[in-house]
Amino acid sequence: MHLEQLTLKHYRNYEHLDITFDDKVNVIIGENAQGKTNLMEAIYVLAFAKSHRTPRDKELIMWDQEYAKIKGSVFKRKRHFPLEIVTSTKGKKAKLNHLEQKRLSDYIGALNIVMFAPEDLNLVKGNPQVRRRFIDMEIGQIQPAYIYHLGQYQKILKQRNHLLKEYQRKQKPDLTMLRILTDQLIEHAATIVQRRFKFLGLLRDWAMPIHEGISRQLEKLEIEYNPTAEVSKDMDLSMLVRVFQDKFQEIEKRELERGTTLIGPHRDDLIFYVNGKDVQTYGSQGQQRTTALSLKLAEIELIHSEVGEYPILLLDDVLSELDDYRQSHLLHTIQGKVQTFVSTTSVDGIEHETLRKADVFYVQEGSVTRPN
Repeated sequence: MHLEQLTLKHYRNYEHLDITFDDKVNVIIGENAQGKTNLMEAIYVLAFAKSHRTPRDKELIMWDQEYAKIKGSVFKRKRHFPLEIVTSTKGKKAKLNHLEQKRLSDYIGALNIVMFAPEDLNLVKGNPQVRRRFIDMEIGQIQPAYIYHLGQYQKILKQRNHLLKEYQRKQKPDLTMLRILTDQLIEHAATIVQRRFKFLGLLRDWAMPIHEGISRQLEKLEIEYNPTAEVSKDMDLSMLVRVFQDKFQEIEKRELERGTTLIGPHRDDLIFYVNGKDVQTYGSQGQQRTTALSLKLAEIELIHSEVGEYPILLLDDVLSELDDYRQSHLLHTIQGKVQTFVSTTSVDGIEHETLRKADVFYVQEGSVTRPN
């Protein structure tokens, strides 16, 4: 799988850009605030129909323009096909093979992406929201139906929280509507949790040997799902539903007092252990970074095993954040098999055959050039 061509119009600081890429490694060099991260973001948006940098789509539109357009030509499963995302003040349109997709779950997964940026080094030590977003994005691109369940869950959760807030102002609220929303929420919560357990089992199988390799066989990585309800990976869907029903019944009074939904996938977390110790709390910065790198490399292999092709890798200003050993391990792992985009202010000091053979692009003030 690789991205052959990218066209941008009115996107961030790009008035117009039409560019073709090498199917191996592409290095994008530029000073800060020139547009190299915008270019990486555009590839990400082409895959996920949303940015990893902002929840506000209007920020993607160039100043004083009404829309932003991203078009890409993708080669996957021995065929070429176009993707297109148009963001405007009226909303967003996603086209796959020239056909507009009514649901994003029908679009996401056409182009598989793994991004590794400096903020991903916070995957281990950052807040739980970072880890939930990581797992949701990765499951979504190999199981697009997951996106539907997640979207429905978030929609019902918002309604339920609004209702709980309203109930706080009433002496004796009628709880009929709350219980209807609870049943609807549970239906999607059970599916989300079941798929997260399954995904984490696969991720663990890939990440453990990768982590052992990077740590020179000195460390063993474990990944654990930390749910807010007493659920486990061995439960089937009907059992998960029953556990959620019992738990919501048990905490109903507390939720009415607090005015918010206290359990569910939106509050769950991941815990990473190295040699039996929680890396977030007790791990060194080096161990935290090795864990994050192992997870990203594991994502690449997991997507390959599920989809049958390697995803595209985006390395956005992250190589300078890794020491020489981790840099070399990363570049050696992807060499020759993964189309990779590397953004950086300079490749000075990064000595690796992978980069020496790369296509190089220079970015300056929203303009991209190739060296002669």
